[in-house]
Amino acid sequence: MYLITVLGNLLIVLAVSSDSHLHTPMYFFLSNLSLVDICFTSTTIPKMLWNIQTQSKVITYVGCITQMYFLTLFGGWDNFLLTVMAYDRYVAICHPLHYTVIMNPRLCGLLVLVSWIIIVSLFYCTVLAVYLSSAPTRTSQSSAITSVMYTVVTPMLNPFIYSLRNKDIKMALNNFLGMAGIKGTIVLGLKRCL
Repeated sequence: MYLITVLGNLLIVLAVSSDSHLHTPMYFFLSNLSLVDICFTSTTIPKMLWNIQTQSKVITYVGCITQMYFLTLFGGWDNFLLTVMAYDRYVAICHPLHYTVIMNPRLCGLLVLVSWIIIVSLFYCTVLAVYLSSAPTRTSQSSAITSVMYTVVTPMLNPFIYSLRNKDIKMALNNFLGMAGIKGTIVLGLKRCL
């Protein structure tokens, strides 16, 4: 699931950045969401996979606090990017004639920056309160299932929900993967000639 999450989201980032037709606010926010989802899952899942492989549940205090900081940071940014994307679609639907004027590149960059600032201030305090509080009624199995749901499943599904059902993204992915295949064939052909 982790590899599908990283690969799916990475493909979205590469497709949007490589296709100039997708350099619009909606796809700018989608590629940022995909990048954040990669970072979000990469804060906990590699350590979890390592713990499962080694049958060790040890983490240092500094490692735990660092992991919680980045999980909160990227989790908050993920939520605010979804809010910004909702605003973008609101402007596109309710004010279509003014869309390009309202959603200019400066505003898009500012909205992403504000999302970061609000990743840090709002969610940092609330998530710390939840994770540092003692909850005797929660079992470790229910906590693990809940954690996997919001750290792996949701970011894994985001590329399918937001991007891969979109015909523009599909065309960009086909073009990107086609170019990668052609370049790979050329490289392999050159290596054979050498």
